Amino acid sequence: MRRRIQIATTAGIIIAMALASVGARASDLNGGATDLAALQAKAEQARPRDRCFLYAELVRQLADRAGQQINSGDSDQASESLRLLSQYAAQIDSAINDDSRKLKHAELLTRHASFRLSNILRVASLKIGRFWMRLSSSRIGPRRIS
Repeated sequence: MRRRIQIATTAGIIIAMALASVGARASDLNGGATDLAALQAKAEQARPRDRCFLYAELVRQLADRAGQQINSGDSDQASESLRLLSQYAAQIDSAINDDSRKLKHAELLTRHASFRLSNILRVASLKIGRFWMRLSSSRIGPRRIS
């Protein structure tokens, strides 16, 4: 029961962070899309007791991919990865049941994804802060009207 609450809480945090990070328009994922598609199909067709772990693995992979896409400057694809991550994080909570397999491993995967999303959010905040600093110090920035 305690693990179920921890995983549900972590899934909620992941959803909130993903929704806060998504703002750009959605586009197609490129590299490794076949692996993700295979894992998505496997998760959808899996027995109910295996789904929690498979959804957690999808969330972890999408969080890693979003971080790589943001680091490479591809915010559109990162946005799509975060949108998908949000969908699967929501499904983790509904897939948790008393006889879920690999529940502890699913918890570790969601913690990894949560840590990765925290780093993404921190990097995004730094980039926005630098942008505003440059904007305010340039001539384009806000001016006082005398």
